[in-house]
Amino acid sequence: MKIKEILPILEWLPKYNKVLFKGDLVAGVTVGIVLIPQGIAYALIAGLPPIYGLYCALIPQLIYAIFGSSRQVAIGPVAMDSLIVATGVSTLAVVGSDNYIAIAILLALMVGAIQFIMGVFNLGFIVNFLSKPVITGFTSAIAIIIGLNQLKNLLGVPFVQSDQLHTILVDIWLQIGDFSVNTASIGMCAIFLIMLSKKIDKRIPNALIVVVLGILIMKYFGAVLSDVSIVKEIPSGLPSFSMPEFNIERIRELLPIALTLVMVGYLETISIGKLLEAKQDVYRIRPNQELIALGLSNMFGSLFKAYPSASSFSRSAINEESGAKTGMAALISVLMVAITLLFLTPLFYYLPKTILAAIIIVAVLGLVNFTEAKFLWKANQLDFWLLLVTFLATLFLGIEYGISAGVSLSLVVLVFRTSRPHIAELGRVPNSNFYRNIERFEEVIVDEDILILRFDAQLFYANSSYFRDKLDDLTLKKGAALKLIILDAESINRVDSTGVEMLKERIRFFQKKQLLFYFAGVKGPVRDAFFRSGFLEIIDGQHFYMGIHQAVKFYRTGDTAVQEKYAKYIQQSNT
Repeated sequence: MKIKEILPILEWLPKYNKVLFKGDLVAGVTVGIVLIPQGIAYALIAGLPPIYGLYCALIPQLIYAIFGSSRQVAIGPVAMDSLIVATGVSTLAVVGSDNYIAIAILLALMVGAIQFIMGVFNLGFIVNFLSKPVITGFTSAIAIIIGLNQLKNLLGVPFVQSDQLHTILVDIWLQIGDFSVNTASIGMCAIFLIMLSKKIDKRIPNALIVVVLGILIMKYFGAVLSDVSIVKEIPSGLPSFSMPEFNIERIRELLPIALTLVMVGYLETISIGKLLEAKQDVYRIRPNQELIALGLSNMFGSLFKAYPSASSFSRSAINEESGAKTGMAALISVLMVAITLLFLTPLFYYLPKTILAAIIIVAVLGLVNFTEAKFLWKANQLDFWLLLVTFLATLFLGIEYGISAGVSLSLVVLVFRTSRPHIAELGRVPNSNFYRNIERFEEVIVDEDILILRFDAQLFYANSSYFRDKLDDLTLKKGAALKLIILDAESINRVDSTGVEMLKERIRFFQKKQLLFYFAGVKGPVRDAFFRSGFLEIIDGQHFYMGIHQAVKFYRTGDTAVQEKYAKYIQQSNT
């Protein structure tokens, strides 16, 4: 393995120049400006002191810049992962307590270790079992839950924190009348300013603007706005090195939430990475390397007091739009966070929590994807129901059950689709040698004594019974006039022992009925599997043809020229 594959930073660092640095500097500073208030806000979602959001933005970013295959993905604290952390850890310890913090840091180590192991053993394909409708339903539901959970800080009411929609809504209904006018006014104005600046130019550091305005308002008018909750003191200094507290029983309890974070974090990272990859032609995302980079980011981050991190959709997009070309932009963001931790945390003392809530709410609004649901309703209703069930399961049952429902449904749909693939009866296009689906082409010619069948999938244990049933139905439909069955096997790319034995049994059955059975367009690997399984003991090489036309021609005219040539080829390849 090349050293550049292990350390992707070596792909761009030796060629680095002033032109690249100019774009990286602007992007790094811009992302850093957004990251600092977001880090503080997302730590509050996770139930942690604000300083831990900045810790999460430090070491993980540094490690990803070295090991990540994407040069523009921004790693750090994110809203979805923060809520999952809060949901899982709050059942084991009191929110904000020392024990709670220790568990969140241990969770980061667990998540990182699992991701790293998956990357080393090339297990990135596992994420493919989560289809796009499942991801869309899950992220949309999570966005709604995150937004509703922020009403506590936005309105100044101690609403219950939960990952179940009905629990949140009931509590909001009971306490909504107690909202703070001052807190709500500042928060709503912040939302308006952020959304307005986004419409004007997405590169405007709207989070920084509302943070500065909020701090100034509370610093100079705090006596009048005494009911508005502020962040207060944030400790200064870089995080010290320390090993997470190990506890086997605790690790066992955290495993389900860790697996959820592994899947969600990887999905977030690979999704935004692929999106940014499509906008350039300089580098390529390597899924397994992304798992390794994420794993190392979380593991090393946990050694410096970071909770689980992943890629941020919003910050990654800002990074790319601001001109980031390499991982140097991430290193510049790390430097900004470090400077903030060392010298600037006292400036955030008067920061209103309602401002942080406004930043989070606007950030997650973009994750609610109604457009995809409308599209799927028209294009593929099975995928629409998959999206809807995942969405509702996540909303009403919770995050863990939502992701479990999504994975389970994806597997069920996969099994359903592979066990009932498309099968078509073919007819000849007039004045040609081409054969097409009789249900799609009305003008095709169908011979009463020939059944031509095309199977558009691999033939294996999950669909062999379905194939046999469809074959029997079509032969019965043809009736007594049927003399020849032709299987167009051009679309069959693999066959297992169950499929082979089923075909052998059907061929013997049709032989008893005095029916011929021909194969057309069989691929080499499939043909090899046939012959290894004893096909030539029940039929010979003259039952295999290059195409449907040759099979029909031989049946009609007995012209052996083409067949003999193909039979010789089969014999040579078999030996």
